[in-house]
Amino acid sequence: MSAIPPGAGPRPLAGTRRTGRAALVGAVCAVLAVAVTGCGGEDPDAGTNGVGKLPAAKIESKARAAAQRADTVHLSGNVVSQGRTYKLDMRLAKDGAKGELTTKAAAFQLLRVGDALYLKANAAFWAGEKGGASGKPSQAAGKLDGKYVKVPSTDPVYQRFSGFTDKDTLLAGLLGLHGKLTTGSRSDIDGVRTVRVAAGAGSGGTLDVSLEGTPYPLRLQRAGGAGVVRLADWGRSVDLKAPPRDQVVDYGSKISGKR
Repeated sequence: MSAIPPGAGPRPLAGTRRTGRAALVGAVCAVLAVAVTGCGGEDPDAGTNGVGKLPAAKIESKARAAAQRADTVHLSGNVVSQGRTYKLDMRLAKDGAKGELTTKAAAFQLLRVGDALYLKANAAFWAGEKGGASGKPSQAAGKLDGKYVKVPSTDPVYQRFSGFTDKDTLLAGLLGLHGKLTTGSRSDIDGVRTVRVAAGAGSGGTLDVSLEGTPYPLRLQRAGGAGVVRLADWGRSVDLKAPPRDQVVDYGSKISGKR
């Protein structure tokens, strides 16, 4: 019986070879999956700061702590408080703030340098603040038109608006989510990857936290349609200085006609 010449025997089918390679690749992936996400899959936390892997309450806690440590932030959006809607565009620092606040009735600029609060508005705004029944600009209100009015700390205007210039007070009131917290979807805010923390039904609200670098809060949607705010430029310098003297009106101990 003659020997079979080398290479003359039956060859494995091409499909069989492919199946064998696929099985080998699958086995390798199964082994590697113990340490990393499997071949062909993507780890949503790859290259992030890792907070996405934490429980929702811990994510919120880290975001609030990061916000408190930061020296500055740019806050913009809408806030509903005591039945009034305020549109904010404020740059907040530890020792003051500057920006614009808009209500249904008026728009005005706020500037606080240390304890000194300045408010710049038109005559119609000051006519209302000084108790004018018609709301039409009076001669006194006209003198304040377009000027920075240094608001006395004892005046109701100071009490009403200084909170919008206090970084820690404003953020403490905005960032608190109530109810059971859950981790929501992954998204991005202005190109920065985020993880969303959602509060329980009823109390509601969502907070988007950065997955890149420091876990700063980047977007807050308040419960019950109470506003949406964006938080950006964390740690960026804010130039705060008192306005020129010729643009300032100092009304002493009281400017408001309201009690």
